[in-house]
Amino acid sequence: MCGIAGVMFKHGETGLSAGRALIDMLDGCQHRGPDSTGFALYEEARPGELRLRFLVEEDADGAGNGSGGGVGHNRDAEGAIADIRSELEAHGAEIVDDERVGDSYRVVVRFAGDVQKLTYDMEHAGTLISIGESLDIRKDVGGAHDVDERFHVREVQGTHGLGHVRLATESEVKPEAAHPFWATGFTDIAIVHNGQITNYWKMRRRLERRGFEFHTDNDSELIAVYLADKLANEVPLEEALKTSIDDLDGTFSFLVSTRDEIGYAKDHLAAKPMIMYENDDLIAIASEEVSLNRLFPGRALDTREPPPGSYGTWSRST
Repeated sequence: MCGIAGVMFKHGETGLSAGRALIDMLDGCQHRGPDSTGFALYEEARPGELRLRFLVEEDADGAGNGSGGGVGHNRDAEGAIADIRSELEAHGAEIVDDERVGDSYRVVVRFAGDVQKLTYDMEHAGTLISIGESLDIRKDVGGAHDVDERFHVREVQGTHGLGHVRLATESEVKPEAAHPFWATGFTDIAIVHNGQITNYWKMRRRLERRGFEFHTDNDSELIAVYLADKLANEVPLEEALKTSIDDLDGTFSFLVSTRDEIGYAKDHLAAKPMIMYENDDLIAIASEEVSLNRLFPGRALDTREPPPGSYGTWSRST
């Protein structure tokens, strides 16, 4: 079932908290996915710096963690962090700030090299779940307020972001299986998705033959990489969303975010719900209207449901 949410403040930071807005929206639809919750948050970028977040979960049996079908890392959390720092330094990345919170390790680096190569190589050191100049993904098991308590999501002002509540149906209830997913190999592109892509392996093999790597077996990661590849080839996000509706088979509603944009797409059957509200200051999209009502308690909202096979984008003012 799962629930998705997205919000963008069109004119940049307003004093309102993007993190707080997403917590309220996800709290409204937490019944759709009680197993895990995640946020893709966008703050103002600092020139020349990248934000990376890793999972460094230490299993009870000491086996380390995996990445949902990717590489296993057989060492404890402190050993994983040491390996991450060593790998970053080997790639010429200067560490300027870092922090471990629970099973998560966040590190900020100055880096001017090949981001895709860095991304693929880092997977041998740790489970990388996001990288970007402004993007930071924070996700874990539990509800929106549980994740907020661990990662202080409500303190993130930011300009826009995505959220997801997950009902585990095809994989374990673990942080690495939670959404959002990031476009592996690219910066600042994230996705939340409700549905299933039935031509997943066909599309994945097509991208792998072109040299792309995947760190999970989740179809949401596939959508993110598919869109990121289009953007890297100077296809506008709106056009990429249009082609995705025909290229991806299945039933799906998804939201995608980049450093400056947010967008959505629905398949031709429109079996997965999505509803949106827009005014001069923001766009808010969610699986259920109750999530939108949480942003404007006591107000009657002029909401709309996107029709089947539709797509759209919004950009923040710069």
